Amino acid sequence: MTIRFGTDGWRAIIADTFTVDNVLRVADATAQWILETQPHPSVVIGYDCRFGGAMFAEWTARMMARRGVKVWLSKTIVSTPMVSLAVQKQKAGAGVVITASHNPPLYNGFKIKGWFGGPALPEMIAEVEKRIPAETGRNLPELEQLLHEGSVEYLDLEAIYRRHIAEHFTLADIQNGPLRFAYDAMYGAGQFVMKKLLPELTCYRCSVNPGFNGTPPEPVPAYVAPFLQYLKEHPADAALITDGDADRVAMATGDGRFVDSHHIILLLLLYYVKYQGRRGKVAVSFSCSHKIEQFCRKYDLPFEYTKIGFKYLVPYLLDEKQNCLIAAEESGGIAVSTHIPERDGIWIGLMLWDFMVQQNKTLAELIEEVYAEVGRFFFHRESLHLKEAEKTAVIKALQEGRLTEVAGRPVVKTEDLDGYKLWLADDTWVMIRPSGTEPVLRIYAESPDADTTFALLKALSQTLRELA
Repeated sequence: MTIRFGTDGWRAIIADTFTVDNVLRVADATAQWILETQPHPSVVIGYDCRFGGAMFAEWTARMMARRGVKVWLSKTIVSTPMVSLAVQKQKAGAGVVITASHNPPLYNGFKIKGWFGGPALPEMIAEVEKRIPAETGRNLPELEQLLHEGSVEYLDLEAIYRRHIAEHFTLADIQNGPLRFAYDAMYGAGQFVMKKLLPELTCYRCSVNPGFNGTPPEPVPAYVAPFLQYLKEHPADAALITDGDADRVAMATGDGRFVDSHHIILLLLLYYVKYQGRRGKVAVSFSCSHKIEQFCRKYDLPFEYTKIGFKYLVPYLLDEKQNCLIAAEESGGIAVSTHIPERDGIWIGLMLWDFMVQQNKTLAELIEEVYAEVGRFFFHRESLHLKEAEKTAVIKALQEGRLTEVAGRPVVKTEDLDGYKLWLADDTWVMIRPSGTEPVLRIYAESPDADTTFALLKALSQTLRELA
């Protein structure tokens, strides 16, 4: 079978196409790429809470060590940002994370990190893909032998990460201050480090459950509903939510109102620009709220949209000339200039908790400050499950400009940087895009209020089904 990487990594169903043999093929290609591009070939390998993570990571380590790549292997479950940080700290040639991030429990995956400590760039992934062999054998040295030889070495990635956090945050202020915080790990990899960083933190879904209790570990309203209900019964001043490998982030107000990535990006801008006086470029994915652009224009900050996928944002973080302050995507992946060039849900959460502590304000109060800058808005995304032929028919109709109105509102402008964004009147838009990681069509809408947004999505869904 042909293996292709999607928006972020190669992902497949465990025991279907995500098998030891196929993982070894990808590991072999990645090793060859490292050997051919790095003067001191080395790699950091980690895995998250998903089924078989440790096993797949060990097979990957054995293959890469066999090929001559020095391996630093995590002995425990870690987050994706921990691997990226360790790549940077160890000056490794690359990183590998066995994770399917936010995908449903049946999936696992293989993410590659560049030497700089962030997602491998598209051209790097292309080089790996073309090196994937049709097959590769399992005749590899045992892990114990490789450990004895020193070609594989265990590395405590979490300890590296905790030290880095301690250098940048005064955790005692967050832990012992007057504000109350809660955290939902969604059974994901962030749970262990958060318990150590903030021992008194109220934790929810902070246990190992490879099936994620049947719910995809994605921080979106449908999947965090139990936590939002919990907050209504156990009030806090703010809550943090991270996905399966803890690189994506969402938040909630103390009374259980969901706070999406758009609001989080704006809160970070408020903190950086209005409170700290920082300046720099802001780059966001095409599906992000236009309120972010509005804020940047107001404060005369350079701003740019990119295609969807964090790999398209990484170059802005790596290029010093860009002076990139924030690079972020709608799905909850946010990176800042004061950290590694990588999404990190825990880092972003601690930043905003620290902001709250400094100002002695709740998350809800700071969101009101955001609204004072850009006005109120409501964004929502849904997944429309269509057959492949139906998806193709919808995209063809959009290419031909046959969608001219939504819910009786005429389309006044269309943008197609990545998918199709249809602008209506009154700061309102909808968007349609095939997912890069799942067999669905993503549909988005933003308007000044929730009722309008949901009405637009309902009408759009019906229209697209008719076009299919």
